[in-house]
Amino acid sequence: MSKYIQPNERGLFDTSQRLEELHGMGDPLARLDEVVDWSVFQPVFERLEKPAPRAPGGRPAWRSLLMFKALVIQSLYNLSDDQLEFQITDRLSFKRFLGLSEADKSPDAKTFWAFREKLTGQGLVGPLFETFHAELAGKGMIASKGQMIDATFVEVPRQRNSRPDNARIKAGEVPGEWVQHPEKARQKDTDARWAKKNGENHYGYKNHVKVDSRSKLITGFAVTDAALHDSQALEGLLEEGDPLTYVDSAYTGAPCEKIFQEKNVKAKPIEPARRNKPLNGNQKRCNHARSRIRARVEHVFGTLRMCMRAAWNRCIGLLRNESAIAMTNLVYNLVRFEQIQRLGLRNWR
Repeated sequence: MSKYIQPNERGLFDTSQRLEELHGMGDPLARLDEVVDWSVFQPVFERLEKPAPRAPGGRPAWRSLLMFKALVIQSLYNLSDDQLEFQITDRLSFKRFLGLSEADKSPDAKTFWAFREKLTGQGLVGPLFETFHAELAGKGMIASKGQMIDATFVEVPRQRNSRPDNARIKAGEVPGEWVQHPEKARQKDTDARWAKKNGENHYGYKNHVKVDSRSKLITGFAVTDAALHDSQALEGLLEEGDPLTYVDSAYTGAPCEKIFQEKNVKAKPIEPARRNKPLNGNQKRCNHARSRIRARVEHVFGTLRMCMRAAWNRCIGLLRNESAIAMTNLVYNLVRFEQIQRLGLRNWR
């Protein structure tokens, strides 16, 4: 055997050198690890129900933090469970983020599914979002000088149902054939709805968000089916004494004005032009000034849709999509927090 290392042989320090190289190239997961205190989520993990052991011995369960960080990877790159397992096994940066050595085995796809189902079933993804929001507020990351409210579509696999079946679903009924064939019903999303906007058809849900106008951090959200008008989620998003709120023309009209008054919130809506009633010069100037601020919410949606590929979910049903969208919003806040810390974007203070 040659005393020299062949090109295809691994040296003693190759792995550490490769990880250092990845970090120098801007590994986003390594940057997250540098600024996020993951221990703040531990109180939420402690609320997870622990299954009774089936027998003495056996392999210990995967740590909740490791599984949660795996779901962070999944949300950040919009991976399926099978792809998540493969990518963790394949990529050094993913293993480092999870605290796994190169020799450690990754959890399998079914384990990821089971952990996510447990979080969803116990309603803990929302508390995880709220926990990090409280952490951001404690660090002075929420400027509270103003906020923006808007909604974006999150599509799901489109259903090919007959018109009679669709009519029964809208009426809150389950088609008889699905009752007889539960395996078919499990693949049907009876909560998603169709919506049309700007000539495009969308099928799925809406992610209604409340965003801090300075930091562009998501401070609250609501999930509905795609057919619900944006203004219908306004009351659930607003809280008493919220700061100055910038909204588009979808949130104008007497019902919305009443909600703003009841919540003691000053609103700055975009005034819509109506038939035979064009906007005057003052209204156009106001709209222009308000649009410069309100448009910042589109930066949030751009990150969600283009960078995180969060415009589409694999989930079926409102409950699972609520959980998936909550996780997406949480991961966005993690990434935005890291960006603010790294680039020093805290000029609002």
